Amino acid sequence: MNKALVNLALIAVLVLGFIGFNSLYVVNEGTVGIVTRFGKVVRNSDKQLNIVTPGLHFKAPFIDRVKALDVRIQTISSSADRFVTSEKKDVIIDSYVKWQILDAGTYYLTTAGGNKMQAEELLRRRINNSLRSQIGRLTIHEIVSGQNNGQDDASEENAFDSSEDLAQVVPTDTSSQSKRDEVMQNALKDIGVSAKALGIKIVDVRIKQINLPPEVSNSIYQRMRAERDAVAKLHRSQGRKEAEAIKAHADREVVVKIAEAERQARSLRGEGDAEATKIYADAYKQNPKLFEFLRSMDAYKNSMTSGRDTLVLEPNSEFFKFFGDSNGAKLP
Repeated sequence: MNKALVNLALIAVLVLGFIGFNSLYVVNEGTVGIVTRFGKVVRNSDKQLNIVTPGLHFKAPFIDRVKALDVRIQTISSSADRFVTSEKKDVIIDSYVKWQILDAGTYYLTTAGGNKMQAEELLRRRINNSLRSQIGRLTIHEIVSGQNNGQDDASEENAFDSSEDLAQVVPTDTSSQSKRDEVMQNALKDIGVSAKALGIKIVDVRIKQINLPPEVSNSIYQRMRAERDAVAKLHRSQGRKEAEAIKAHADREVVVKIAEAERQARSLRGEGDAEATKIYADAYKQNPKLFEFLRSMDAYKNSMTSGRDTLVLEPNSEFFKFFGDSNGAKLP
């Protein structure tokens, strides 16, 4: 009997513990809870949804369910989409949105019980519509510039394809805020107003990347390539012109230096010949007869050694005066 009572008491304790355990729940920091009972939300005395703040709470065991909603800032990264500018030109824009649950009750009711995927899908539609209306007011020039008082004010996350439209960005707005920033602020306001109906607060809207469509980019790249080729040809022609000028200058310098060297060589050679002649003259002046004899011997050698020379001269001519007499007396 006592054993049966002990078993019953143990079972009662276990049941009470199980019931107590199911009566407690914890809402983590950064989240809020929505309590549902038999699939319907629990409302307070003011007929408002009972929003449970972080902490330890009680609920009716087995019949109450708690739906946790993350109230921290969330990010929606939209896929790149095509937008039309005021010039009727297409651009591919990749953007993202920071959002946060502002009214947990409204958010729960408008998103099929706090379905985050449905909430993000609804936000994407609103974001896309707002961005289209705002981007349609700008030119490509204004979208890309992102400049503030003539200075670059583009976000660090912005990345642009190289093109004539993107490469020649110059400031067109000298106000304290660029048109693109102004448009993004307008888009933030528009999305914020429509998002309030979902119980959501839009924290920020940013453009991550701006690209041109592939078909447009290819044509622009080809045009840029042609322009760069033209510039390259201009530089090459200027280089050839400079090269020819340098070469002509070098050739002129070479000719001048060679002429100067030849002039100096001839001058030195003339001075040497004059000095040699003076030395010969001074030497031969000491014995004129010997000089005359040696000169005659050289003349005989140069005119008679080949064996094919014919001289028609009188035997007693001045040329043969040393033939008959070593002193140079003429022949009879």
